[in-house]
Amino acid sequence: MTGGLWTPPHGGARMLSALSEDERYEVFDRLQARMRGVWDAMRLNYEDESVIVIPSLTLERSESLGTGTMMQAYEERFLFLLILLREPRLRMVYVTSVPIAPEIIEYYLSLLPGVIPSHARARLSLIAVNDASPISLSEKLLVRPRLLQRIAALIPNPLRSHLIPYNTTELERDVAISLGIPMYAADPRLAPLGSKSGCRQLFAELGVPHPLGAENLHSLDELADAVLTMRSEHPAMDSAIVKLNEGVSGEGNAVVRLKGLPAPGSPEERTEVLKRLEEMELESATLSFETYVARFADNGGIVEERIVGDELRSPSVQLRVLPSGEVELLSTHDQLLGGASGQSYLGCVFPAAPQYARMITEQAATIGARLAREGALGRFAVDFVVVRGPDGDWTSYAIELNLRKGGTTHPFLTLQFLTDGRYDPQTAMFRTPLGDEKHLVATDHLESERLRGLMPADLFDIVARHGLHFDQSRQVGIVFHMISCLTECGRLGLTAVGDTPAEADRRYRDASRIVLAEADQAFAEHPLPV
Repeated sequence: MTGGLWTPPHGGARMLSALSEDERYEVFDRLQARMRGVWDAMRLNYEDESVIVIPSLTLERSESLGTGTMMQAYEERFLFLLILLREPRLRMVYVTSVPIAPEIIEYYLSLLPGVIPSHARARLSLIAVNDASPISLSEKLLVRPRLLQRIAALIPNPLRSHLIPYNTTELERDVAISLGIPMYAADPRLAPLGSKSGCRQLFAELGVPHPLGAENLHSLDELADAVLTMRSEHPAMDSAIVKLNEGVSGEGNAVVRLKGLPAPGSPEERTEVLKRLEEMELESATLSFETYVARFADNGGIVEERIVGDELRSPSVQLRVLPSGEVELLSTHDQLLGGASGQSYLGCVFPAAPQYARMITEQAATIGARLAREGALGRFAVDFVVVRGPDGDWTSYAIELNLRKGGTTHPFLTLQFLTDGRYDPQTAMFRTPLGDEKHLVATDHLESERLRGLMPADLFDIVARHGLHFDQSRQVGIVFHMISCLTECGRLGLTAVGDTPAEADRRYRDASRIVLAEADQAFAEHPLPV
């Protein structure tokens, strides 16, 4: 320690590896105590202000991030943060596993309103680890202390700098300690609250409606006992969902069909329930049943009633806890889901329908207040299921708490940074400073094998020829993301912004149709080798 502040390892203090867990958290707590001062100084145009973006996806066995290219695409998903460089003195360090193509950087810098791109580029430092292996960026950095030293040397003043990660574990904590700056994100010690079991317990403690179910389970036998109890309370339940505690984007979920079982309490009921559990339908196409059960035994999980209805939607509420402890309601979205049983996140519509947006924001605010009391910091989201009854009223059920940024973060912040607008929880509307209404439709999953025939330069040519820009004068249009996985994975993300829900949807569909048609034409002219 120097003057009460942590000096990172290259400054002569004890090496990180020599610190115990308790000592690391002592240092981390000292750094986090500085976050309020850093936050209060933001946007005051200080010459030595900086942000360090390390979009490390440190997720438990996420099957969707199986390749280094896809990991890189998710790291680049947060390039919307480059829009922060509209602040004329802000410096940014953006770290990725492999170098970002220069044309992709140019694309994002061209979005900056009222800023000369070359001026913004001079204040941007791009750091690549040059490691394409499919492990988290934080892991890659921590085994390369000299690279961390280089990043730390780019920080003009640690008292006016902070780290922006994707999610937080002890690895991101250690990166923050190594750099000697606070982290604008949740304390890793709060991670149990964001697990499937932890959030069910939290919802119950706060009286927030959530599905019938059970948590902290580790075996098929415990699942069977839980299902028996659930059926005794709700005999008409026709299906249940099993979830791994650390599942992401729905891929840790599985559906258990319960129709046609013996009556609750029958002698043969438990045997038949076990059979149904062994036949559960996994959302992930890459997991075997044996692997799924093994992971369930290792990390635990839950089972809960699968909410069904003729009109069913999956909205979410995004919030943040500021360094002052204030809870801010940021946005609502209706999630677009797909996959084997409709539980995998594909994209979103913003804002969520006003018929239930205010209801779920009130419930999310209750959760946010509790998290603030626990010392949470930064962005998080609460996922809901809402179902419309015969009387036309909507009923909501909280189903997940994500103590991290997520799939709805980058579309909303792209819109907010480009328009300076705000979401009003009372009206469930987003408006610019001039009072103009804005809506968006976004996806991370514009996918086709034929998209592999396009390079990023081809995409930008399509953008130019078909006018798929973001129009700064009208504040409508398209912003693409995850561009680097276009050629290898045949996948692309986009956010479509319009003045009305219909316009946002039309722009989304038109952009998707045009890009796919161009890919088809390129494929017809030059077929990919088999």
